[in-house]
Amino acid sequence: MSPTSPSGRDVLRESVGGQRRDVALGSLLASGHQVGEALVPVLIGVVIDRAVTGSDTGALLLWLGVLAVVYVALALSFRFGAWAGDRSAVRSEHVLRLSLVRRVLHPGGGAEKGRLPGALASIATEDAKRVGGVNTAVMYGIAALAGILTCAVVLLRTSVLLGLVVLLGTPVLLWLGHLLSKPLEARSEAEQERAAHASAVAADLVAGLRVLKGIGGESAAVARYRTTSRDSLAATLKAARAQAFQSGMVLSLTGCLIAVVAMVGGRLAAQGSISLGQLVSAVGLALFLLGPLEVLAWVNAELAQGRASAGRVAEVLAADRDVTAGGRSLPQRVRGAVRLSGVGHGGLRGVDLDVAPGELLGVVATDPAHATDLLHLLARRADPGTGTVELDGIPLRDLDPAELRTAMLVADHDADLFEGTVRGNVTAAAPEAADPEPAMTAAAVTQVAQTLPRGEDTAVGERGRSLSGGQRQRVALARALAADRPVLVVHDPTTAVDAVTEAGIAAGLREVRKGRTTILVTTSPTLLSVTDRVALLDGGRVTDTAPHADLIARHETYRAAVLS
Repeated sequence: MSPTSPSGRDVLRESVGGQRRDVALGSLLASGHQVGEALVPVLIGVVIDRAVTGSDTGALLLWLGVLAVVYVALALSFRFGAWAGDRSAVRSEHVLRLSLVRRVLHPGGGAEKGRLPGALASIATEDAKRVGGVNTAVMYGIAALAGILTCAVVLLRTSVLLGLVVLLGTPVLLWLGHLLSKPLEARSEAEQERAAHASAVAADLVAGLRVLKGIGGESAAVARYRTTSRDSLAATLKAARAQAFQSGMVLSLTGCLIAVVAMVGGRLAAQGSISLGQLVSAVGLALFLLGPLEVLAWVNAELAQGRASAGRVAEVLAADRDVTAGGRSLPQRVRGAVRLSGVGHGGLRGVDLDVAPGELLGVVATDPAHATDLLHLLARRADPGTGTVELDGIPLRDLDPAELRTAMLVADHDADLFEGTVRGNVTAAAPEAADPEPAMTAAAVTQVAQTLPRGEDTAVGERGRSLSGGQRQRVALARALAADRPVLVVHDPTTAVDAVTEAGIAAGLREVRKGRTTILVTTSPTLLSVTDRVALLDGGRVTDTAPHADLIARHETYRAAVLS
């Protein structure tokens, strides 16, 4: 997807251009500051010509008073101009970050494809910050141009030749600075890509730290991160060298322009074309030019980095969605009839399956990948290539994914917990004022709470890492049950619990879901034994449906899947 696709452009325009009032105010105040800075050497020249040369004490005091007023105005304009510029940058960054988070969390999905969570976090923080900073750069750029223009006008009034040197030299300097910023833009983009990848790898390693320690893979993980970190460092150093080269070259060119202004002014003074005060003003203005020209060099660098980050941000914002919202709505009362007709997706081939309202159905997939494909379709993270998946006779592709998930909840095997308490996690998706106790009892979370220091109010930490694997599974299952959806699809919810606890969960799950459609995608014989019937998914097709005991008796494939 092109980073300049309409949706990406629109959001970037809203975030950066939406702060026009602050940028305009900041530009006005900062321009006033630059104009005041440019007038200081002019006023000093006036003091020399009208007070010092003629020994006029009254005129000296008058012009010193004028200088004091100018300095007070300079201080106030700089302070409030910087405040307006920073506020516009922070607000733009905030709008952009919200847009990125909204896009990543969109029910249609797609933004996360090809990107690890750490990379998305880097884009939503560092890249968003750089794009927001474009507002500040634009403000200071306008102010610097105002200062240069003031300097040129004053020099033109002093000497046409001096004014022309500034007016003709500045555009050439800006053009050369733009050309010098091109390598920086390319290397800045590479730097952000590598930094985001390093962040993603680090987050991935931290999330899997327990597993790595369990298999003794720490050294391989460290080696992987070290390689990634070195690549990121190399990209950062290349970007830093490009920025240093660009800054150094622009500074050298700026020095050349200032030297030319000073040289021309000195010759004019020697010839008597300008007074001593005008010469002092010209030299002062030449030195003043160093400031706004350095600002323009910085602005060039900021815009180059901002363009690189804007491209990365726009790629996420404009990413194609996995599924799109249909135009139909669910009935007010969802019965919970689920039907798959001739469904083909991934490894699934012509799957036909009817789930009656209120049925507790088990699904045994001989290939775990086929179970994953089925879950993706039921959660509408993808639409089937062939056939249809229906809920109460309405194809899922005709529904808004967000609305579908209010009626059908798919609880993944590896569902994460949130930062907070045990009870807070269980009630995260529960209807308002609903009692979570039946769900907690059914999932054996009550037993877990009894072993914790503060019971249900015990903090579970990020992703529930303070709990054991079995405890996390039980809390996640209780959360799915407490959501009380008309249709619940659960994938292997008891792989980390002991046999006695699993038997209790199986009975509790059947009881708490009585009268509502439930699909258990699992190979656990304990869970399958409490289902109404089981569908055997073999070779990508449903080859048989029958009660668990009947399938055990007549299918070797089934016995191998659930009893091995």
